[in-house]
Amino acid sequence: MGSDKEKLISIIKRLGDAKILVVGDLALDEMVYGDTERISREAPVLILQHTHTKFILGGASNAAHNVSKINNGKVSVIGVVGDDYQANDLKQAFLKADIDCSSLITDKERKTITKTRISGSCSHSITQQIVRIDRQTNTPISKETEQKLIQEIERLVPEYDAIILSDYHIGTLSDDIINAVISTAKKFNKKVVVDAQRNLNRYYGVTSLTPNLPDTQKHVGFYLRTKEDFLKAGAILLDQSGAEAVLITCGAEGMVVVDKNGNYTHIPVFNKAEVFDVTGAGDTVTALYTLALAVGAEPVYAAIIGNIAAGIVVKQFGCATTTVDEIIDSMPDVINLEG
Repeated sequence: MGSDKEKLISIIKRLGDAKILVVGDLALDEMVYGDTERISREAPVLILQHTHTKFILGGASNAAHNVSKINNGKVSVIGVVGDDYQANDLKQAFLKADIDCSSLITDKERKTITKTRISGSCSHSITQQIVRIDRQTNTPISKETEQKLIQEIERLVPEYDAIILSDYHIGTLSDDIINAVISTAKKFNKKVVVDAQRNLNRYYGVTSLTPNLPDTQKHVGFYLRTKEDFLKAGAILLDQSGAEAVLITCGAEGMVVVDKNGNYTHIPVFNKAEVFDVTGAGDTVTALYTLALAVGAEPVYAAIIGNIAAGIVVKQFGCATTTVDEIIDSMPDVINLEG
């Protein structure tokens, strides 16, 4: 089974028209770099001479960044930050990426989700990560914060074409937050796409879900090896979510789309070479898939676009993004799908 390349290009060229709202666990990746100087006299640890610090949008923020690169900033985020200096760093990173973060809610009892990676290098050697420090509050948000978020959700959802629920399970997406997004989106006929790793039965009424293969297997309780396995798992997820389609990402094996009519499509990885770092690739898939659905693409075509985009970002280090021109340039001449 093949796909229509001209139709794909037409969809890709319209991706920039869609306005997207991202709701979820907004995070900052702080990358601290230094040159290895010597071993400390205080303890058997390396001393690094700091060279530079780089801020990258991570977690749900990365999904928003991928969207912004495609639609020139027609994207907003709703989430929680702490009353700390990391909150300002995150806001500055959003502004630099042309993402509207005016609906961030500050909760003094929570930490801004920050993952600090400290990397060092010796002369003439590759930079290596030495340690990672995570800052986050692993409890559900307070009722007061929840109500503030719901007010922003009800205000903003009507203004956007689609909403991404990005759940890293760090407490932002409570049941009431999820229900507020879904009910408001349904009222105004907006699409909702879920990117979550567990508790996939919490999202009834969404347009689609984008779980990966291990998380899907864990959720349904059996391995997915054959077409029949995927159809069975897809039917379970579709029944639990009421979605139009489910997109299961399978790493080096590509992706599988199962829709509400029982159709199965396997989309292979188009370029397996030069995989450098898969960090954030799932956010890229969800972002491009949602943009494509928002401009009217069928789920399979939306998934193909997400697949091509993921093949671009895995060639880069850390959470990365791509552009419309790169996606079009990276399209294979022939796209063969297994149905």
